[in-house]
Parts: sequence; structure tokens; C-alpha cells
Amino acid sequence: MNTSKMQTALRREQIAQTALEIMTDQGLRGLSVASIAGRIGLVPSAIYRHFQSKEDIVDAVLDLIHARLLENVAIASREAGNPVRRLERLLLLHIALIKENRGITRIVFAEDMYETRPERTGKVYAIISSYLAEVAGTLRLGQEQGQIRADADPDALSVMFLGLIQPSAILWRLSGGDFDLDSYATIAWTMFEQQIRAGT
Repeated sequence: MNTSKMQTALRREQIAQTALEIMTDQGLRGLSVASIAGRIGLVPSAIYRHFQSKEDIVDAVLDLIHARLLENVAIASREAGNPVRRLERLLLLHIALIKENRGITRIVFAEDMYETRPERTGKVYAIISSYLAEVAGTLRLGQEQGQIRADADPDALSVMFLGLIQPSAILWRLSGGDFDLDSYATIAWTMFEQQIRAGT
């Protein structure tokens, strides 16, 4: 990638990240090209060099979330030796992602996200499905290696894995951060691991 393309990619990511931060605080209705430009320190026309509209920026935010989720999968695969430990690491990385970007749950499940672009539901579904597929792949690898019980359905377990995260993330957000997300994740993981381990 040449320098110009790299700068463009970095600027697009900066705009998407800034939009995510604004949507975290103010929701979709609080997002505008002007608010993004003001927070970054640009004029609005500079934003339009990278995106045609506010709606395109919102789609870029979803792409950013997707990229971060898949990046976490890659990090967990690099850092953890066996599939069970990979899943544990992935859980902790997912929790950290939510804490660092507390608007993710608000954005994904906000009804006004889909009012102007109903097809966006398909985009969000594809993002979640691809993440679940990565988790299911790790579970299948664990089955092949004899670490995860062979009679378990990896696809169903992947949804259960996501269930360790999403409800607790909503409680954490609703409580203004008072809900102890880290402690819950530790306890929930221990219970989940006991259920999926081969020989249990």
C-alpha cells in the first residue's frame, strides 16, 4: 500500500472511530458530519473527501467494529496455545473492546440504526455471523484435539459463548459502569469451560 492510500485508510478509520465515540454519547441522532469534523479538527468538506454521507460513515463504524472483532480473534489465536485458552482470551478481549468502546452495544441494537437503511440489519447479522463462525471454528478445533466434548454442537456453543458477553455488556451499560463486567466474565467463563471440557 502506497503512502497516499495508507493515509486515506488511516483517515477513514479515524473518522469512523470518532463517529463511534459521538454515537456512544449522543446516539445516531447526535451524529453529523459537522460534529465529526469539529471533534477531529477538520472542515466538513474534508470528511466528504472520504465519505459521501453520514449514512456511509455509520456503515464504516460497523465495518470498524467488525474489524476489531476479527482482530481479537487473530490476537487470541496468536497468544493462546490451545483452543480452550483461545476462547478464554477472546472473551477477555471482547470485554475489553466493549469497555473501551461502550457505545458498541448501543449502536448495534439501536432501532434508529435501521430506519433509514433497512438493509443494514443484514450487514449487522453478517458481522455477528462471521464472528460466531470464528468461535465455532475454534470449538471444532478443540473437539479435534480432544479438549472439548465431542457431543457438543459448535454452532450452538458459539451462540452460548456470545451470550456470556452481550447481556452482561448491556447490564454494565445500564448501570453506568457499576456492574462488574470483569468479575462476571471470570465467573461465567469458569462455568462455561466446565460445560465444554471433554471428560466432564
